Amino acid sequence: VSEDDINTEEYPTEIHDYLAAFEKSLGCVDEMLKTMMSVSRSELLQKLEPLEQAKMDLVSVYTLNSMFWVYLATQGISSKEHPVKQELERIRTYMNKVKEIADKKKASKLDKGAASRFVRNALWEPNAENEHTSKTPAKGKKRK
Repeated sequence: VSEDDINTEEYPTEIHDYLAAFEKSLGCVDEMLKTMMSVSRSELLQKLEPLEQAKMDLVSVYTLNSMFWVYLATQGISSKEHPVKQELERIRTYMNKVKEIADKKKASKLDKGAASRFVRNALWEPNAENEHTSKTPAKGKKRK
């Protein structure tokens, strides 16, 4: 009897693919955590700009709370009324604020001098030559 046969007897076969994907995801999380834990937090933060530090802190806190939310779900505890749900929403709010700040930094800046030159050159300004030609009657049918 193979190991897969023993494992599939313990749970419905329909969820085997989901459990395999979940196990693979847990392996990826474990590898990321090992990588993050290999470098001290203070050393890592020294290399980052303040905005990047905030992003890293928020992602770390969100990940930790998400893992706790998953843990609650695996224990059969309803996470809908649990305080971890409000904490995840609060963190998401801060993540959106940080994203707005980052987007503002990336937004192009208006060069007022260039904009005024563009507008000035785009507008038609009559000069002496144009005034002279505009006073002459237009050629066409003459009225009697």
